[in-house]
Amino acid sequence: MPRILVVSLNYRTAEMTLRSVRAALAAMQGLEAELVIVDNDSQDGSHARMAEALATEDWAQGQPIRLIRSDRNGGFGAGNNVGIRARMSDGSAPDYVYILNSDAFPAPDAIRKLLDHLETHPEAGFAGSHIHGEDGVPHVTAFRFPSAWSELEGAARLGPLTRLLRRHVVPLGVPETTRRVDWLAGASMMMRQSVLDEIGLFDETFFLYFEETDLCLRAARAGHQTHYVRDSHVAHIGSVSTGMKRWARIPGFWLDSRWHYFSKNHGRAGAVAATLAHLTGGLIWRARRLVQRKERADPPHFLSDLLTHDFIAMTRPLPGKRKAVRARLPGTAFEARAE
Repeated sequence: MPRILVVSLNYRTAEMTLRSVRAALAAMQGLEAELVIVDNDSQDGSHARMAEALATEDWAQGQPIRLIRSDRNGGFGAGNNVGIRARMSDGSAPDYVYILNSDAFPAPDAIRKLLDHLETHPEAGFAGSHIHGEDGVPHVTAFRFPSAWSELEGAARLGPLTRLLRRHVVPLGVPETTRRVDWLAGASMMMRQSVLDEIGLFDETFFLYFEETDLCLRAARAGHQTHYVRDSHVAHIGSVSTGMKRWARIPGFWLDSRWHYFSKNHGRAGAVAATLAHLTGGLIWRARRLVQRKERADPPHFLSDLLTHDFIAMTRPLPGKRKAVRARLPGTAFEARAE
């Protein structure tokens, strides 16, 4: 039977993570699977709380669980990489790695559904679940790869333009059947270890956001598909660790990740084109807001923060030829830094 390493990443959500782990253990029944919890340098007592639970609570006794601590909070990708590099408890590599958000709760057959799909679809390197809220409302987690055209469409929010650029719209909605997609959100995703061995793990330059996009793009360029598996169901709360739903201003790490994604995968000229496209779309949207009195759709100062960030990034020396450059956006924790 194929062996699966389940990785659960915790950052200051110990009780939620333990709840997610209990659901994962139920979904691991009958599979040759082990679970590793990575505490991503929470520094809030999370590690001690989870260690106590694993040592004393009945549900954890005799279960294939390990708890490890990362010595730094390098973000989502880096934290998951710590778990992936931990391998199986005997030191060997698994056949598959399954990453599960700490606020995600797989149905009893969710992990098996992903495994069965990958076992019967060798062309697929990655497979992800149908994600829904605890209220059953589906979440959009299947996407196309971003491009300059998608930046224009997404920023403009204009019906005729969306219809014209429909093949570039990033969100795919909620697929009704299992299908190939470009990339998936990483709340519940199974990956072939052989593909990770070929293309590498998460790029740790990304602190948060765009890391799954980049990983799926690297897999696609190496000839491996990503599939959305409709009958693998996972409930997901969302934004528990990141606080995304409460953002009063776009954080610097999102801007960093966006620029890194475009410049890494499309070159500096491609990143500049994506920013100019977003600026054009953003101006179209803001003109509509003035005329039609529409509600704000972006965090305050989003467009100016984006342009300031990307101008600084654009004018940095190329890697290997530059010194650290730092600039702070007023009212944010953002610091532009040399990569």
